[in-house]
Amino acid sequence: QVQLVESGGGLVQTGGSLTLSCAASGRTVSNTGMAWFRQAPGKNREFMSGIRWRTYYADSVKGRFTISRDDAKNTVDLQMNSLKPEDTAVYYCAADEGWYVGPNEYEYDYWGQGTQVTVSS
Repeated sequence: QVQLVESGGGLVQTGGSLTLSCAASGRTVSNTGMAWFRQAPGKNREFMSGIRWRTYYADSVKGRFTISRDDAKNTVDLQMNSLKPEDTAVYYCAADEGWYVGPNEYEYDYWGQGTQVTVSS
C-alpha cells in the first residue's frame, strides 16, 4: 500500500517562503510520477508541479516554485518562494504508478491528506 504524507505547510507573509515535503512509503519516488496540486476554497484542484525524469510547472508558479526529489529519503519537496495571498490553498502530493505527470488529477493513483498553506497580505 502506497502512502503519501505531506508536511511543511503553515502561515507565512506575502513574499515569504515555505518548503513542503511529501514522504512516500510503499513505492520509491524515483520510479513514480510525482506531483503537487493545490485547492483553494471554492476552486478546483489544480496542478502546480511534477517530476519524473524532468520537472514540470504551472505557469502561475514557474520561477517561484521548485520541485525536487530526494531518492535517499524517498521524498519529493516543493520549495515555494515569493509567496502571494493567491497561493493560499491546501497543497496535495500525488503519485502515479504509470509515470504520468500532468494536470489531470484523475490519472493519479495515490494522494496525500493535504497540508494547509496560508499567505497573509
